[in-house]
Amino acid sequence: MARTPPQKQSSKAPGELPARRGRAAPVANDAGPVGNAAFLRAGFTDPSLVLRWTEIAGADIARIARPLKFNESGGVLTLLAEPGAALFLGHDARALAGRINAYLGRPAVTRVKFVQGSLSPIPPPPRIPKPAPSAAPGDPVHNYSGPETLKNALQSLARWRAPRQER
Repeated sequence: MARTPPQKQSSKAPGELPARRGRAAPVANDAGPVGNAAFLRAGFTDPSLVLRWTEIAGADIARIARPLKFNESGGVLTLLAEPGAALFLGHDARALAGRINAYLGRPAVTRVKFVQGSLSPIPPPPRIPKPAPSAAPGDPVHNYSGPETLKNALQSLARWRAPRQER
């Protein structure tokens, strides 16, 4: 008679990632916890301040300064700024803190500190591909004879699947 092995007690800390156990897993399963851990190390309990920085600070400021660290207990937000921009941004620090606090809905930032360094350029948003003008000639959607709404949906899908010419 086979016995079941005793259950092991979990020795894993609450923030520790699970062991792989030799099999592949989707990247998306680990992306959230790893991203949250990175934001927490920098002091950002709410990652929206970093992710929506351009909307909060404005395009001009976001181009020359980005959030680096946030000390929530002291209310100090550290920004990485282009070397020449830190001096000029220091004059607008109070207004910037006001915009950040208005976005967060609470007085979280009391002081803005600047660290000089070079920033990598913000990449442009990805280009959304356009569908092909028509479905491929041998596509079975051309032989479909069902309801018109379903036929239109299938033709739209076939246009997206069709190989596109470089534009």
